[in-house]
Amino acid sequence: MAAFTGLAEAIAGNVRDGDVVALEGFTHLIPYAAGHEIIRQGRRDLTLVRMTPDVLYDQMIGAGCARRLVFSWGGNPGVGSLHRFREAVEHQWPVPLELEEHSHAGMAARYVAGASGLPFGVLRGYVGTDLPAHTSTIAPITCPFTGEVLTAVPALRPDVGIIHAQQADREGNVGLWGIQGVQKEVVLASARSIVTVEEIVDTLDPRVTVTLPSWVVTDIVHVPRGARPSYAHGYYERDNDFYQSWEAISRDRDACTEWLALHVLQAADFAEHLALVDQEAPA
Repeated sequence: MAAFTGLAEAIAGNVRDGDVVALEGFTHLIPYAAGHEIIRQGRRDLTLVRMTPDVLYDQMIGAGCARRLVFSWGGNPGVGSLHRFREAVEHQWPVPLELEEHSHAGMAARYVAGASGLPFGVLRGYVGTDLPAHTSTIAPITCPFTGEVLTAVPALRPDVGIIHAQQADREGNVGLWGIQGVQKEVVLASARSIVTVEEIVDTLDPRVTVTLPSWVVTDIVHVPRGARPSYAHGYYERDNDFYQSWEAISRDRDACTEWLALHVLQAADFAEHLALVDQEAPA
């Protein structure tokens, strides 16, 4: 059954150097607080998995946490490139970054296979692309019933799956609503899981569209605004100004290092980080 704990304890107990770690959330409910705690605890040599790596993974790559990225699309949504990601690939700073690239559909199929206890997923995909020539985890497979040639991708089974949700009840059941990605699948596919939530409630909200029962979650952590600067539907909006500001911060190696030092490494926890961000926000 899920345990209620603090964020530092949850990360320390579940995320180890060299692990395969997936922090998921599709534009919405991105687990920034958990990602910052991984940076704060100095985890290294991680394989980071995510369908849409954006600013959070740019920060984790810039902090030197990652040696490998398994992903589909990557960028600063609505703004442009991930400059820490690019420098790690192009100039091996702060450490070299290996890439394994898939399509969105391929990543989703891999998570579903992992969540279902299957060795691989099957899809009609990658036709007309050169990804199979560059990604060893994409292979043709012939349907035994129709003879149609399809594409097989191996199951994703992270060591740790991390998501953010709106609520957990006092029995440890998790509920979320709004735009969804593969939050359910990553929790079910992972050996260990951490869910940060906006609030702990007696009864889950009727708006809940995805419920994760307590027995599939390892740790639950109460972290209000734990998805900021992304948004939590029904709680707060996306901080578009921050995504714009990250463009300039991340372009410069020293500026990014200074930002991470001030806002993450020197902050005692995510609440202290948020207080600093609120203080810096324009009136």
